[in-house]
Amino acid sequence: MQPRQSLQRRILQWLVLYAVLLSAAVLAGGYIIHERVEHLAWESLLRAELDYHAQRAQNTADYVWQDSDTLRLFGAAGTPALPDALQALPAGLHDNLSLDGVNSVALVDQLNGEPVAMALDLTRFEGVEGAATTAVAAGTIVLILILGLLVMWRLGRAIQPLAILAQQVQTLDPDASGQRVHADADATAEVAVIADAFNDYLERNARYVEREHAFIASASHELRTPIAVIAGAAELVLDRADLPAAARMQVQRIGRTARNVEPLLAVLLVLAKDPARITAGSEALALHELLPEIVEDHRQLTRHKDLRLVLDTLPACTIVAPVTMVQAAVGNLLRNAIENSDSGEVHIRLMTDATVVIEDPGHGMSPEQISTLYARVAREGRDGGGIGLDLIARLCEHLGWGLEFSSVPGRGTRATLRLDASAGPTAA
Repeated sequence: MQPRQSLQRRILQWLVLYAVLLSAAVLAGGYIIHERVEHLAWESLLRAELDYHAQRAQNTADYVWQDSDTLRLFGAAGTPALPDALQALPAGLHDNLSLDGVNSVALVDQLNGEPVAMALDLTRFEGVEGAATTAVAAGTIVLILILGLLVMWRLGRAIQPLAILAQQVQTLDPDASGQRVHADADATAEVAVIADAFNDYLERNARYVEREHAFIASASHELRTPIAVIAGAAELVLDRADLPAAARMQVQRIGRTARNVEPLLAVLLVLAKDPARITAGSEALALHELLPEIVEDHRQLTRHKDLRLVLDTLPACTIVAPVTMVQAAVGNLLRNAIENSDSGEVHIRLMTDATVVIEDPGHGMSPEQISTLYARVAREGRDGGGIGLDLIARLCEHLGWGLEFSSVPGRGTRATLRLDASAGPTAA
């Protein structure tokens, strides 16, 4: 990701661009005005010289025009004829002319009914004009640099309170309480408003986290205690030999429900916690040792089916994760595979990148059914049996795990659980 620019640099760039555009506009306007004034000056000068010559020629019979270093007259008595470059030009001032290889400006007019032209050599003036233009351009660049330095200095002073506030926000510790940010004494009213709003957010977030911790602590104790009492009472009742068959079935149902509620409660409590804290509080877990235990716990579900649970591959694999959540996720997927299969083999294998693959020989799911499952997960729905695949999918998303389903209708379903968040796609 491309690093973001600072506010100071962005404002400075726009100010420099504004200064350059403004200077360019001033220079362009100055150039246009200069050209217009220059045109009027040349025309006034040449017109005055031509009128002076006409007056002298009229008052003095033996007057003859003498060219100077910069002025030349063409077409009058005693002067050279009009050059070819001037003969086709209409009356008026014409610049950028080359007369005998010299850059000149000429005024074409009529004198005694004959066309005449007064020409001015611009060589000397071009040198002066070039030096003046260079001086103006250099002065403009120096002025822009000076203004840029001044703006940078003042802008740094103006942005400093906001930069200090940003540094305070960056150093906030999510796990610490009672944190606040403080507006600098030279801060503007806007920075003070931002600081106050952020402090208000920190205070409200701290109260929310406190309520979250209180809820999790209360739920963990207040809900698990009655569930344990119910499960224990059900076991005591089942130990009675004189318990009627109908009542025994109901008590067994109570015991199963109590046992199913325990992992459900554990999952719900995990979903209410910060994933970073869950990972930080977890220990190293050997998956290749845990999977056989999960399989043995669920082998009883196959007693009334022609179904076998087969552990295919168990390479050594260790991750850092809460053991109860791994048991809940893998156990629920295994339970789902058993419930949707009648006969054959359910294969469970483990890959070195902490990916657990469960394949069942059941009826499989069509692409439409898989899409429906994912849509139900996205809507945060609930399944009817056990914890529910949708809740397990939410648990995986919360912990950064990956869960995918693939199936061929009539042949079974493959569930792929990636327990390592950094692991990429795995070929099954």
